[in-house]
Amino acid sequence: MGLMDFIKSELIEIIEWNDDSRDTLSYRWPDEDKNIKNGAQLIVRESQTVQFVYLGQFGDTFGPGKHTLTTDNIPVLNKLQGWKYGFQSPFKADVYYLNTRLFTGNKWGTSNPVMLRDADFGIVRARAFGTYDFHITDPKLFLKEVAGSDQHFRLDEFADTMRSRIVSLFSEALAQAKVPVLDVAARYQELGSALLPLINPVTTSKYGLEMTSFIVENVSVPPEVEQAIDKRSSMAAIGNLNDYVKFQMAQGMGTGQGGGAAGFASEMAVGMAMAQQMMQQQGGVLGSQATPPAVPPPIPTQGSGAATPPPVPAAAPAAELMSPADAAKVLGVSEADVLQTLEAGDLKGKKIGSTWRITKAAIDQFLQS
Repeated sequence: MGLMDFIKSELIEIIEWNDDSRDTLSYRWPDEDKNIKNGAQLIVRESQTVQFVYLGQFGDTFGPGKHTLTTDNIPVLNKLQGWKYGFQSPFKADVYYLNTRLFTGNKWGTSNPVMLRDADFGIVRARAFGTYDFHITDPKLFLKEVAGSDQHFRLDEFADTMRSRIVSLFSEALAQAKVPVLDVAARYQELGSALLPLINPVTTSKYGLEMTSFIVENVSVPPEVEQAIDKRSSMAAIGNLNDYVKFQMAQGMGTGQGGGAAGFASEMAVGMAMAQQMMQQQGGVLGSQATPPAVPPPIPTQGSGAATPPPVPAAAPAAELMSPADAAKVLGVSEADVLQTLEAGDLKGKKIGSTWRITKAAIDQFLQS
């Protein structure tokens, strides 16, 4: 081999890279310590960008096409190298190929629950996952912040690097969007579109990449919160709780399964209700069987031998007893208001066990006071 052949073998004349991996983001072209020849051909294909790095500093950036590396078309590298009158000798520089095509179907998800402030539950822990599409928009910023000096930076490395950053952006964007956790499930597509304007400014300015779509596939809350939601749904399905309790008591009595403490309580409740209705009747159950008052003996009158009996007074009607619910209907207020007035002593009544009884006279007196 002659001297000229040896010199030519140490010079790089054509720089190109064919990507057939479909998962490469950036690739440092292997120079094997060879110098790049003045006038060498640089070939950049569609969906590729080439970034020159000289002594750790970013040089020129080349888009798709065929470029001849001369002083005229590499001004930044020329300035860094310090060639005042152009260069005629070979030079060394790192050449990075970046793939600018759209990378689709990248998965993201929270490895641990994230804390969110929710209008319904207050502070709640939620998990979320989905997919996103992105492409590189700023080669220099992407190399600096994400890929670094990695010779072959692949998509799986990118996913590991960006997972926590994407989750952090998602949490901040969801907090700014103020979408309740219970409404997220019905608004997945709308939520992803709403989060993009909040996420893209950060990814573009910090990492040199842009997301074209951000899809939320699922947002879940802890099991204890799910149980609370189920209980709330069950209560809403029951409707009127008072009617439901009455139905349960009647059903237990009808089937004869009222044993135990629950059955005893149900029977007592029914018995008290029946007693209350009986006491509400005029004069009570014993009103018609009550012993009539004794008639006083006749008082003799002056000038007459016969004693004229005094007029017999009419039997006093038995005091009409009312329950707090009946009194509430008479007064036109709620039963709770009547109970509160009884406890305060403003309305006179008699408390038997845990049940209040009120006379009509006490109500009249209360209204006149």
